[in-house]
Amino acid sequence: MLIAIIGESCTGKSTLADKLKQDFNAAVYTGKDYLRLAKSPSEAETAFKNLLKNAVCGGNVIYVISESEHVSLLPEGCFKILVTAELDVIKQRFAARMRGNLPPPVEVMLERSHGKFDGIQKDYAYDGDYEKLTDALRRI
Repeated sequence: MLIAIIGESCTGKSTLADKLKQDFNAAVYTGKDYLRLAKSPSEAETAFKNLLKNAVCGGNVIYVISESEHVSLLPEGCFKILVTAELDVIKQRFAARMRGNLPPPVEVMLERSHGKFDGIQKDYAYDGDYEKLTDALRRI
């Protein structure tokens, strides 16, 4: 099974992936992790696309995506989970990662990118602000 966990920074994607990894005994790839699969970026991308395609029918793989361009790597048959959070919550979480300080350029970047996955086709939507992780795991 191939599960794609898609969402903006600090929405809870990694937390969800860690729990699903345990439940499905899955390999987890994040962002451009696939570049380590080959020496050249184009070879690595081809190898990763094949790995993802094969995972749809066998093997358990989770791909955590926070950049729009990586959605195009997903093959048909993938189970897509969209993870969302309110902008204020994302800012709070990001500030916590930065020792309590959210620089203005980072805040602007978060504001610009907020909602970039809203129109994506998905099989399940998980809102980390309102839904308990245990409830989401049970539904998935």
